[in-house]
Amino acid sequence: MQKITTFLWFDDRAEEAAGFYTSVFDDSRIVEVQRYGEAGPGEAGTVMVVTFELAGQRFIALNGGPQFTFNEAVSLSVDCGTQEEVDELWAKLGDGGQEGACGWLKDRFGLWWQIVPRALTELLGDPDPVRSNRVMRAMLGMKKIDIQELVDAAGG
Repeated sequence: MQKITTFLWFDDRAEEAAGFYTSVFDDSRIVEVQRYGEAGPGEAGTVMVVTFELAGQRFIALNGGPQFTFNEAVSLSVDCGTQEEVDELWAKLGDGGQEGACGWLKDRFGLWWQIVPRALTELLGDPDPVRSNRVMRAMLGMKKIDIQELVDAAGG
């Protein structure tokens, strides 16, 4: 069992969100669904907590009510090996959501994601500051990250 688990607060769509997220990522599953009992505070029988795994990482989703919502201060960063993976995750997670800048997007549940190609990290870490600065400037002009544009920017 992992020591630290990301806990996500939803109004009333925790089970729907967990089902959606597990459909997007390989090696993902719903682990457990717990329901409110007579003691509440939610209506008896409705979903209280959903424990799920995404790519082997455990998460807990709570139907806690409308008091709290997600914002950009916390996001989930996804390491992507290829442009195809970036494109696929961007399309799936962004469906019904909102594109942000620099590889960030908000999904239909309001949760923020960073879809990050490994190449971006490698190019930004280039020991040549001129090359890495060109990559940074290119990335700052993007919504979904385009690896070829980054490579082209690095090359000048």
